[in-house]
Amino acid sequence: QVQLVESGGGLVQAGGSLRLSCVASGRTFDFYDMGWFRQAPGKEREFAAAIGGSGHYTYYADSVKGRFTISRDNAKKTMYLQMNSLKPEDTAVYYCAGDLRGRLRVGLRVIDFGAWGQGTQVTVSS
Repeated sequence: QVQLVESGGGLVQAGGSLRLSCVASGRTFDFYDMGWFRQAPGKEREFAAAIGGSGHYTYYADSVKGRFTISRDNAKKTMYLQMNSLKPEDTAVYYCAGDLRGRLRVGLRVIDFGAWGQGTQVTVSS
């Protein structure tokens, strides 16, 4: 089992940037396909991006494609989400997810992952 801790959230103006980090504990971090989800107030948690264990394969939701970049540093057991050109509609709690049960793809669901971080708040002001 992998344990996950996110950081890097905050308040930013529209058009600005933030970088989220997710630090994992566990010996086999590089074998885990991982992802980022987000949950806006009153809405369900939704898929944002995913990355394979080697870092070579990445997938994005249409809503963030071209603005967000997912990456990982297996030596540091850390996954990142670089968020550029932020919009007010990107405001949400962002969650790191690990231990994918199934195939890496776009549109992954909450139930596809077995490990979650506690979340970090991202607020984009207009």
